[in-house]
Amino acid sequence: MQHSEIVSFLWGIADLIRDTFKRGKYQDVILPLIVLRRLDCVLAPTKSAVLARCAELKTRGLQDPDAQLRRVSGFAFYNTSPFDFERLLADPQNLAANLRHYIAGFSPNMREVLERFDFDNTISKLDEANLLFQVLERFKQVDLHPDKIDNPTMGTIFEELIRKFNEALNENPGEHFTPRDVVHLMVELMLAGDEQRIRRQGIVCTVYDPCCGSGGMLTIAKEHITKGWRRNGEVIRGPINPLAEIHLFGQEVNPETWAVSKSDLFMKDPTGRDADHIAYGSTLSNDKHAGRAFDYLIANPPYGKDWKRDEEAVRTEHERGAAGRFGPGLPRISDGQLLFLLHMLAHAKSPKEGGSRIAIIMNGSPLFTGDAGSGESEIRRHILEHDLLEALIALPEQLFYNTGIATYVWVLTNRKAPERRGKVQLIDASSFWAPMRKSLGDKRREIPPEKALDIVRLLANFRDGETRRIVKDGREEEVVVSRIFPTTHFGYRKITVERPLKLNFQASPERIARLEEEKGFQALTQSKKKGAAGAKEEEEGRKLQEAIRALLAGLPQTLFKDRAEFERVLDAAAARAGLKLPAPARRAILAALAERDETAAICRDTDNRPEPDPELRDTETVPLPVGDDPVDDDGVPASVRAFFEREVSPFVPDAWIDTTKRDHKDGRVGIIGYEINFNRYFYRYTPPRPLEEIEADIRAIEADIVRMLAEVTGGHASA
Repeated sequence: MQHSEIVSFLWGIADLIRDTFKRGKYQDVILPLIVLRRLDCVLAPTKSAVLARCAELKTRGLQDPDAQLRRVSGFAFYNTSPFDFERLLADPQNLAANLRHYIAGFSPNMREVLERFDFDNTISKLDEANLLFQVLERFKQVDLHPDKIDNPTMGTIFEELIRKFNEALNENPGEHFTPRDVVHLMVELMLAGDEQRIRRQGIVCTVYDPCCGSGGMLTIAKEHITKGWRRNGEVIRGPINPLAEIHLFGQEVNPETWAVSKSDLFMKDPTGRDADHIAYGSTLSNDKHAGRAFDYLIANPPYGKDWKRDEEAVRTEHERGAAGRFGPGLPRISDGQLLFLLHMLAHAKSPKEGGSRIAIIMNGSPLFTGDAGSGESEIRRHILEHDLLEALIALPEQLFYNTGIATYVWVLTNRKAPERRGKVQLIDASSFWAPMRKSLGDKRREIPPEKALDIVRLLANFRDGETRRIVKDGREEEVVVSRIFPTTHFGYRKITVERPLKLNFQASPERIARLEEEKGFQALTQSKKKGAAGAKEEEEGRKLQEAIRALLAGLPQTLFKDRAEFERVLDAAAARAGLKLPAPARRAILAALAERDETAAICRDTDNRPEPDPELRDTETVPLPVGDDPVDDDGVPASVRAFFEREVSPFVPDAWIDTTKRDHKDGRVGIIGYEINFNRYFYRYTPPRPLEEIEADIRAIEADIVRMLAEVTGGHASA
């Protein structure tokens, strides 16, 4: 049976349980029974030997027979129950009890896996509905032994089933599994350029996935190294080193997919080493591989998923700075993708230890979300200023099962080749796809091996301006698909540009009336005291309000264009009236009687410096220069000063740079930010259609409308 036939067969079991289980609960039945049936098939050849050895060791009184039974089973797990699927179905009356006994007979390491399915409740529900026998009988009909269905095919089956489950649950687009074509490409990009390193005799490599799902990325990475890349029996690329020793590590927060991954790895490796390295729990708040560093790291974190459940632990670790994983910055709470990237960087080997390579796929948000100084920008800054980003690859849309959004593979390393240092390669692979014969959810496209290998070639060539011929809108054209920029190209300084505050003042009835809306004036009749003391303070405030109204009514209605002059008039009038104005009330008076006036004198502070007008405040982004950028005595970098004199001063001569807004790292004027507006670098201008063509289309549409109206009105319509 092909994997699609097996998926259809297994999904057909839903017909049996649809009246007992909601559609979103089908996985509670199907996933654990797939695992159980596969384990049953795997252990069948040594089942009798394990039972005999177990009985013998009990007779000898051996307290811990685990190692002995593993040796007999040929795997790192075993089952000491007399039952298997055949014997379970032979006793339908006691099926539920016997099935529980069968599950309890697994070795402790496999019982831990099976317990994550919470299958005991499902057994009760199936038994109560008289469905347990029918469902088990269906599963017995399919042979899930790895010799019949190899591990890559089984992984595809798992992920296709889980895709169906997610569709049934209407899951968030971020909750998806990575299609195999995307995984193969990511693995090739991660390993690119490391072939000679991997071919070394006696090489031992570690591969890590912090959100490993059902383990597809890990197992494919291992196979690409030791067995090569195969598709439907065809060898796409041979093994890099069949003798390389590859150790897999991962962590997964979803209990069902963790169980699938761990059980599958137990069946793949008789030593159980890789399975033992698949940890359960939230990677962000409970790093189960803390202190370890890995050679290769690969991940597809959930897109647009919040990290509220991990917030306390993440923020605590962020406050530790460089001693924690999240020191460079924290993204907004609604999207944790960049946290996984920081986590992976924290688990990279240092260059002295040989360094690491990382491949992570994310949506477009981490490229540009967040202004200068924000958590996202600071994370990008950390990556680019430490020269960790080797390449960004834009993938086609409609590649994933549950979402059609655009995605990008980030390739990072802390041991760049000399020619790549200080540079980032952008590859536009958005047109490197082929249509699928049959859509799977939102997945309507795939990246065939030949196009994936071409993407890897573009990475290896490392040429700016390299082109490919693509077909767009039915026309073939040659387009640039590779660009190379210095890391500073994506950085900028955000400066604040101020302009002086210019106000006129007038004690006109209209402006005096505005005083009633000023909070500083209203606050005069409010008191925080209680009882008689509070009432007395409020009464005094009302008297002061009346005195202020009378004071302003007695002022000349002259239009003052100099604040200092108006303040002298106001203060003199208050002194004559024996009135002392509290600071909040004075500010309220000035605010009510003022209006902006470009012809007025500049308002100045007590040090005679121009006051900025908040309404005229603006910001400018100044590209970071390549090379040195000296600063003047005010801390303004030369690049910023030159930009200001070229782009701002000629148009607003009275403007100035706010030198108090400084970067928290280098202390210079202007806050540094980083963003990668990917599409800007591959934009292709499409000229508008000729006016004649548009007019011809309009005339044709008008003629059609006239014809249709004529049919309705019996031939009386006219153009």
